[in-house]
Amino acid sequence: MVRKKLAIFASGRGSNAEALHDAIKAGTINGDIVVVVTDHADAGVIERAERWNVPVIVIERKGFESKDAFEQAMIDAIAPYSPDGIVLAGYMRLLGPTFITPYENRILNIHPALLPSFSGLHAQGQAVVAGVKVSGCTVHFVDTGMDSGPIIMQNTVPVYADDTEDTLAERLLPIEHVTYKEALALFCDDKLEIKDHIVHIKG
Repeated sequence: MVRKKLAIFASGRGSNAEALHDAIKAGTINGDIVVVVTDHADAGVIERAERWNVPVIVIERKGFESKDAFEQAMIDAIAPYSPDGIVLAGYMRLLGPTFITPYENRILNIHPALLPSFSGLHAQGQAVVAGVKVSGCTVHFVDTGMDSGPIIMQNTVPVYADDTEDTLAERLLPIEHVTYKEALALFCDDKLEIKDHIVHIKG
């Protein structure tokens, strides 16, 4: 099977990107990271990409008059790499139709909550405030809504009475890494099929 070419999008330190890179190097994901894109010139993921010898593209929103122009610039920037999949690994911007349409059902994201509950920012904090006993993470395809795309995979962690947003996030992070690696491996093996907004895993 042909290896998938993957573009990683990240806004911060890139811990999920690192986990995915390690899994690719270990041979558990049938793909290659061909480019890393960030919207922050000081993002920690840049140092990681340089260590991996992967090209980095910095495209900051402030350099463009409109969201459409910003997203078109990203499309143009990654076009030479011909990515088969876009992997959002802590990319803190809501993508719009200009970017999503050319890559429909080929953009993956991980969210630190059990969607459809607690979408948006500070998901772990939302879970703590709500008093839930179980939280987790969700890997999903991206659509034009807020964390509303078809769900690929979820995993759970307990929420303790003395948890804060930070302690829950720390407990959840290694589970995020495991879940994202499993979901991306399925994507790269062409085992994901969407029917009526539901993701089916093919045998």
